[in-house]
Amino acid sequence: MEMITSASNVQVKKIRALNSKAKIRREEGLFVAEGTRLFREIPPMLREHVYVSESFYREHADILNGICYDVLEENLFRRVCDTKTPQGILTVAKIPEWSRNDLLDAGGNAPLILVLEDLQDPGNVGTMIRTAEAAGVTGVVVSTGTADLYQPKVIRSTMGSIFRVPLRREENLEETVHWLKEKKIRVFGAHLKGSQSYADQDYTEGTAFCIGNEGNGLSEKLTGMLDSRIRIPMEGQVESLNAAISAAVLLYTAHAQRTAGYSNH
Repeated sequence: MEMITSASNVQVKKIRALNSKAKIRREEGLFVAEGTRLFREIPPMLREHVYVSESFYREHADILNGICYDVLEENLFRRVCDTKTPQGILTVAKIPEWSRNDLLDAGGNAPLILVLEDLQDPGNVGTMIRTAEAAGVTGVVVSTGTADLYQPKVIRSTMGSIFRVPLRREENLEETVHWLKEKKIRVFGAHLKGSQSYADQDYTEGTAFCIGNEGNGLSEKLTGMLDSRIRIPMEGQVESLNAAISAAVLLYTAHAQRTAGYSNH
């Protein structure tokens, strides 16, 4: 254990860089997870190093038994954190590595995959990953234009799902969708001009749902590759739903079909 008091300390600089720069996170293969809950959620093999504030060290030393950690002076700890009211513990963790085939590992069941194209809002992205785990998704694929999966707000929004759901950032999303189709995954896209209601489809076999950018929706290229363009009906004067809400509606429709049986009227 070391007591760190200087803002010029190399470890402090590293934490700040990992918090603020996606390029550094990718190069180092590391990211920062703040708070006690995420500390407990991180698999031990992914835990690179732990930092705590002086007050956390005094009050919660039992949590740190058997853990390699350093203590940061109280004000310095607050300065390196992304949250306004830090809990006193942060973990530098390794970015999990998932293969494409991990996306299909459904334990004998049909794969259920969420594909995100150019989603910009970190809170949306994190919420979708968390919802995906809850609905039984086997993997999430994102385009390079989607918000960085390991920035602080995304990490917090996932509430730990980031460590359990297979995630892939793909340079060529169209090629990846083509690969999914080769694997007998039917690809659906949430689309305002969809000709079929989402409720009339069968999602009990291999299924992928594509969700597009908050403002522009799915690109023409990806739309052209879909097996089916589906829409979520809107009542009143509402034109569209939040992207994360749309994803939740579709994923839980698939979940309901798979857990209760499906009959297409």
